[in-house]
Amino acid sequence: MRSTRRGFLIAPALALWPRRTASLTLPVPAPVTRLLFGGDVMLARHVGEFADARHDPEWPLRRIAPLLSNADIAFVNLESPFCDHPHKFEGMVFQAAGPMVRTLLTAGVVIVSTANHHTRDCGTRGIDFTLDLLAENGIVAVGTGKTAEMAHRGAVLERNGVRFGFLAYTFDQANGNYRDRDDRIAMMAEKQLTRDIQELRKRADVAIVSMHAGWEYMRQVNPLQRSFAHAAIDAGATLVVGHHPHVTQPIETYAGGLIFYSLGNLVFDQVDRIETQRGWLADVRFLGQRLAGYSVIPTDIVNFQPAIDEPRNRRPRVPSR
Repeated sequence: MRSTRRGFLIAPALALWPRRTASLTLPVPAPVTRLLFGGDVMLARHVGEFADARHDPEWPLRRIAPLLSNADIAFVNLESPFCDHPHKFEGMVFQAAGPMVRTLLTAGVVIVSTANHHTRDCGTRGIDFTLDLLAENGIVAVGTGKTAEMAHRGAVLERNGVRFGFLAYTFDQANGNYRDRDDRIAMMAEKQLTRDIQELRKRADVAIVSMHAGWEYMRQVNPLQRSFAHAAIDAGATLVVGHHPHVTQPIETYAGGLIFYSLGNLVFDQVDRIETQRGWLADVRFLGQRLAGYSVIPTDIVNFQPAIDEPRNRRPRVPSR
């Protein structure tokens, strides 16, 4: 009886007493940002001729355009400068026609590396023409600039409140046709790399380095690649993305960072080797500013046009700690 009465009396008291409710604020989860990286994209020679014959400058990346466009940032190495004035040079020279920029534009590629050994294939004027054409189409270029300072400044793209900074470098810029050096092209030098990353990190939350280096057609990583990539991570980069060998090379986790030594070809006309027709897209996820995971998406080039391999061939991984 006593307990019944006590329960009865408590109820009105609670009803009359002013209610105080604690304000519980749950942390908002950091957004996931998806970055896709492709290897060498060469839009000249047979690739350009094939697209031109079909009156379709969007042809080379058409089949994977939906995938690239779905990323928060899609990045590739532009292996061929754009040209409005063909040059006669010795050896293997790539000069892409201006309309081929639509290959990148339609696929949603928002940033490219222009630092590689083909950068000067259209001469001095070709560097400016390429930079101007990309800028007119809203595509950011890193690794070259109108001045040496701009080539080493890099670029910052903000997505989901995170500032992603990009730098790009090449082991060579002459392609056998020059004896001098154009300082508007960022070359691989570790001391300069360290300074560039330190300056970039003042404007960016995450630093990403593009590296054009390695032995062509060789699966193993060479000492220059490894040393430069490690130096980039040591200086504060989170991610290093490599290209140039035209074949895929190992992936390494190092000191909390991630290194793709070579993604192989994405768009190319090297049809004499099976391995040069197969490459990777690096699918990298960030949770806020933190590297959360990655996978590689295999691609297969048919008629100079990459397509995605079957999902069963994809290999998801999580960076080691």
